[in-house]
Amino acid sequence: MSKYRLVIVTASKLDEPERIAYKIVEKSLAACVNIVPKIRSIYKWKGKVQHSRESLMIIKTVDSKVKKLKKEIKKLHSYEVPEILVLKIDDGDDNYLDWIDSVVK
Repeated sequence: MSKYRLVIVTASKLDEPERIAYKIVEKSLAACVNIVPKIRSIYKWKGKVQHSRESLMIIKTVDSKVKKLKKEIKKLHSYEVPEILVLKIDDGDDNYLDWIDSVVK
């Protein structure tokens, strides 16, 4: 079973994704964070259909860091219930996966 993970997180404020990304990489909870700006999200919140512009963070890490990573994201995030989805990476380039290991040790 692979120990590598992608963590998907959305955020609405312009500076928030970058601030979160710097903190989690600085603390070696993630090797890399890609920020995809200007996505459009439609969702149900408190009984109403909502829509907003958000940014998407794609975070690369390992399983052993996920618990601390989630805690840190919740601490830094402005949402009452931030989206934090953890996906297993089944395969990838060995050199890239080794690099993730070297950064989040």
